[in-house]
Amino acid sequence: MEKIRNMSNYRRNRVPGGTYFFTVNLLERRKQILVDHIDALRTAIRKTRRKAPFHIDAWVILPDHMHCIWTLPEGDAKYSDRWRAIKKYFTKSIPDSEYRSEVRIKRNERGIWQRRFWEHTIRDDLDYKRHMDYIHFNPVKHGLVKSVKDWPHSTFHRLVERGIYLPEWGEDVSLNVGERA
Repeated sequence: MEKIRNMSNYRRNRVPGGTYFFTVNLLERRKQILVDHIDALRTAIRKTRRKAPFHIDAWVILPDHMHCIWTLPEGDAKYSDRWRAIKKYFTKSIPDSEYRSEVRIKRNERGIWQRRFWEHTIRDDLDYKRHMDYIHFNPVKHGLVKSVKDWPHSTFHRLVERGIYLPEWGEDVSLNVGERA
C-alpha cells in the first residue's frame, strides 16, 4: 500500500452552491477562547462574509468548538478558503498567550485552532433538520445550560423570532438529538 505523502490533499466533497454542516475545534479543548472573545469571532465572520459571502443557516459557538450550517452562493464551493479567513482574522485579533509547539513556532503559527475541520454535505431536508437540531441542542448536550433558549451564542433565538423553532424547543427530555451524519 502506498503511503500518503501529503495529507493536505485528502478529499472533501465540494458541491457548488451546496449546504454544509461544519465542526471547528480549538487546539486546546479545555480553553474557552471562543466565548471569551465572542466579539472578535463575530467580527472575523463578518469580515469574511464581506469578501466571500455565504448564508448562515445555523450556528452555535461553544467555549472550545463551534458547529454551523452554511449555504454557499450558486457555483461556489470554496468553504475551506472561508474557514481559513475566519481563523486568520480571529487569531490576529486576540492576544498571543497560548502554548505553541516547536513545530508551530517554526511555521510561525499560533496555537489556537486545530488545523482541519469536519465538513458534511447536507443531503436532503431530513439531514438538514437533524443537523439544525443537533447544532441548537449542543449547549444542552455539553451541560452548559439546561434549556436551549438559555445559551446566548446561537442562532436559535433568531430562528425562534422567525417562527422556525418554538421557544421551549429542546426541553422535552425524550428528544433524540444524536450525532448523525
